[in-house]
Amino acid sequence: MSEHKITLEWKRETESFSYESYNRDHVLVFEGGMRVPASAAPAYRGNPAHVNPEETLVAALSSCHMLTFLAVAAKKRFVVDRYSDHAVGFLEKNQKGKLAITRVVLRPQITFGGPNLPTPEQLAELHERAHAECFVANSVTTEVTVEPG
Repeated sequence: MSEHKITLEWKRETESFSYESYNRDHVLVFEGGMRVPASAAPAYRGNPAHVNPEETLVAALSSCHMLTFLAVAAKKRFVVDRYSDHAVGFLEKNQKGKLAITRVVLRPQITFGGPNLPTPEQLAELHERAHAECFVANSVTTEVTVEPG
């Protein structure tokens, strides 16, 4: 139905090339031209000033949930004024004993406006539908939990 392309650019910046010495910094270039500095996680000799793959996975899940939530809420005629999330991904060993982002906890905080405010049950249903219809959540084996604030 659609394709989503990025370009990744990396170049050796060290004299030697060993696990201890090679640079982890690289750039992610998106179709619209946005260039995002990226690296490994600091625990893996990465640059803490740049995004890392683990963070970008958590960000993609959070962003997708929000965008799907907004679409579902709009179709139900709820007005969302503000949405923020403090998501956390957990790097742990999976069932195969491999390191993976095994679970992500989304903690959205939503402010509604207008005369039609959702009940707690309707809010839970909005999150359930958003999770069920999120393209990214449907693409990963990571357990995603939503804990609204």
